[in-house]
Amino acid sequence: MKVVFFGTPEFAIPTLEKLLNHPEFEILAVVTQPDKRRERGNKLTPSPVKTLALQHNLSVWQPERVKKDRETLAQLQQTEADAFVVVAYGQILSKKILNMPKLGCINVHGSILPKYRGAAPIQWCLCNGEPETGITTMLMDAGMDTGDMLLKATTPIELLDNADNLAVRLATIGGDLLIETLLKLKHQEIQPIPQNNAEATYAPLIQKQDYQLDWTKSAIQLHNQIRGFYPNCWTTFRNQTLKITATLPLGSADAEEIPPELATIRQKLPDLSNISGIPGEIVSITKGIGAIAQTGAGLLLLREVQLAGKRPQSGWDFVNGARLTVGEILKSEV
Repeated sequence: MKVVFFGTPEFAIPTLEKLLNHPEFEILAVVTQPDKRRERGNKLTPSPVKTLALQHNLSVWQPERVKKDRETLAQLQQTEADAFVVVAYGQILSKKILNMPKLGCINVHGSILPKYRGAAPIQWCLCNGEPETGITTMLMDAGMDTGDMLLKATTPIELLDNADNLAVRLATIGGDLLIETLLKLKHQEIQPIPQNNAEATYAPLIQKQDYQLDWTKSAIQLHNQIRGFYPNCWTTFRNQTLKITATLPLGSADAEEIPPELATIRQKLPDLSNISGIPGEIVSITKGIGAIAQTGAGLLLLREVQLAGKRPQSGWDFVNGARLTVGEILKSEV
């Protein structure tokens, strides 16, 4: 099968690698976002997909706006591809592009559609506390993730998963599912299924305000926000910004999912149930592990934090370095 691959970030890499290593597929070209200037040194940096494509001597096209770029449109038309594969490309494809390949444009989407259409499905499913997520392959249409579904694969969401490690797992699942999808399409073994729009939810781009922590929320809500929008959620500590990058809600319902390295916390749960404070207050410190904060409902262990201008550090290193004491307050505002 002749394929043109559209993709940009690290999430797209496993799918491109699967295609490269499979004898059934020939990658005619790779379309990716233009190189971007990064903060350090302001140097132009290629996307992860471009880097991999060049390592395999593939043709790489980087239009600023693919649906308006006449040269790229002509090149795409000339490929006479069987399929365009789209994985986190980052631009909207026009109807003209969608209609070019013989089998259509196949998208690898990071959710169980029709839930979490949009730009940030992995982040929002974590933030909303979903018990599972997955990958859906679909035939793209002119809408935002509204095309007919092809295949699905699911994975449970563990208590300590965050957006980074969940994305890695889903990217691997996506690569395998895409190969299965293309082969079944080739042999006409898939019946596309229309999405039920009544069941759809939307996962919009993350905004700056989504990173701000409100300590009147419950421990599980804060934990889900922190891991969903990893590593950018922040609070105010001693009038400075403090990022909180890993936590653990300390409710009895979560006890079974506490990992072995935090066994000390599991043993302390009965004693902690008698402790309380105002939202954001440090109510306990566990030696070797870190500080525990009161929330609007329940306690939250601070497993990893990052002070402004510093590297991320463990909760216990933070306690020692800041000489943190019980009674100090984490605030919801600057």
